[in-house]
Amino acid sequence: MNDTPDSELGGIPALALDWHRAGQGAVIATVVQTWGSAPRPVGSQLAIRGDGHMQGSVSGGCVEGAVIVDALDALEDGTARQLEFGVSDDEAFAVGLACGGTIRVLVEPVGGAMPVDVLEGLVAARMARTAIAYVADLDSGDRRLGDVGEYPDRFRLDRSGVEDDGRTFVAIHNPPLRMIVVGGVHIAQHLLPLARACGYDPILVDPRPAFGSPARFPDVQILDDWPDAALKSAGLDARTAVVTLTHDAKLDDPAIMAALTSDVFYLGCLGSKRTHGKRITRLQQAGFNDDQIARIHAPVGLDIGGRSPAEIAVSVMAQVTTRLRKG
Repeated sequence: MNDTPDSELGGIPALALDWHRAGQGAVIATVVQTWGSAPRPVGSQLAIRGDGHMQGSVSGGCVEGAVIVDALDALEDGTARQLEFGVSDDEAFAVGLACGGTIRVLVEPVGGAMPVDVLEGLVAARMARTAIAYVADLDSGDRRLGDVGEYPDRFRLDRSGVEDDGRTFVAIHNPPLRMIVVGGVHIAQHLLPLARACGYDPILVDPRPAFGSPARFPDVQILDDWPDAALKSAGLDARTAVVTLTHDAKLDDPAIMAALTSDVFYLGCLGSKRTHGKRITRLQQAGFNDDQIARIHAPVGLDIGGRSPAEIAVSVMAQVTTRLRKG
């Protein structure tokens, strides 16, 4: 999901649950279908409090006002609404699109159409970084939670949507993406903010205080343990990208080995082809096979001709995005 209003893990669902528990009333609006060039993708969410305060977005501003009106009505009677809006070309242009489209929005009051126990389960799973699906029968009104085994392709593609039956909406809640960068070097100073802008939780690993300092990396989680220990404590999963930048085998190699024995979707390592050749030899001597070593993107980043640290950071982020979106 794209929402990170109150807690990056809990997101819109956690915010709505907090409002409900505080007795303020809460409604969650979710984009369930789109046609044409819709401003926001399926799965985008908006939380509306009982006093009309909102957080999140279902259209980038085109139809939020109308959604709030229906949400407050839904809060009164406890029933869900399915709203359909046509976004005009002029409205679409205002939010950065070339042409308009149509969106379908599901409006669910918490404690009414959206059962509190189901929402609590959803929030708990998100806080635990567990992939989970919110499943809504748009005809019967049934609500439940689903797992990866039930909708493997949707989880893999991070794609919410209505099933072929035309009535079952599946909202995918994958754990937030993370980028773990080993080495507080100049490239990392550009790469970590860029990763955050692309929706990743950025983490820096560097046991050297002069490199991994808050002054150099404000608003970034810094782990000052040895890389293998730091990556173990962070936990590596299929929603994590790892980039090593120290140029020091004593620091890079433990991180690389930890990543190669995990499910991270991307592993990139700074260094020339000659440097990588030596790295391959060390990994082979450590017992890693050719298939494992082939997972490494090295030299790191797409070949865009970048030279400066900022340009190299752009090339790395582009390669990570390509790996994530295209496989």
